Amino acid sequence: MPTRLFHVDSFTSQMFAGNPAGVAFASPDLADDVRLSIAAELNLSETAFPTARPDGTWDLRWFTPTVEVDLCGHATLATAHVMFEDGIADGDTITFHTRSGELHCTSTDSGITMDFPTAPVKVCEPAPGLEDALGIQAHKYGIGETFALVEVDSVDAVANLSPDLGALREIDISAVIVTASGDVDDGEADFVSRVFGPRIGVPEDPVTGSAHCLLGPWWSGPLGKTTMLAHQVSARGGHLWVGCHDDRVILTGQAVTVFETQLPL
Repeated sequence: MPTRLFHVDSFTSQMFAGNPAGVAFASPDLADDVRLSIAAELNLSETAFPTARPDGTWDLRWFTPTVEVDLCGHATLATAHVMFEDGIADGDTITFHTRSGELHCTSTDSGITMDFPTAPVKVCEPAPGLEDALGIQAHKYGIGETFALVEVDSVDAVANLSPDLGALREIDISAVIVTASGDVDDGEADFVSRVFGPRIGVPEDPVTGSAHCLLGPWWSGPLGKTTMLAHQVSARGGHLWVGCHDDRVILTGQAVTVFETQLPL
């Protein structure tokens, strides 16, 4: 059967902003190397592959142009957006089975909410060479299963960051989050961030839902808030609401379909 392929901008209410993702409704028998080839052809930070289960729930996998990843927020949002908009979803909530457990996406008046697991962060010393590669000094540093997290002293330092991506690729970390409290240009966000992952084929990710599974708990205590507005200050930029509840993070955002096509696969 042909693969229905969507290009969706996530964490934005308008086209050509936020984080673009591919969503491919393919045969469950499609080989992994073909899935990876589709992701490489699109050359977006992630392409999602949802597959229906007989019980009405869905399997969901995500591929960068070079590897399969355990969790991706913006491509999950893109998938749920397409399913709600196209009438594929049965009801207001979709259950996805993933390598990170069950994820639930619900359509609301303010967007789509995604129920994700929190990602623990261990505070430690920065990885050797990381500060030099980023060209910045860490105020505080932590490491999670997938991301390193670098807190710096100012939002301007995050916004103006120009890392050495070649040097960053040589450090044994899948991706690096750089963050600070406050917002640029007197905005309303509680904290800002940027995310770099050249080691997994993503030089800079425009808006990274999964990074906020670390950022939410990281900032919730110091800011004294359980619900925060986050601003990822990449060139495309994007906003999302982040709620922290026990061992779960609730991410809320919007998405826009840019185009749909088919592949003869």
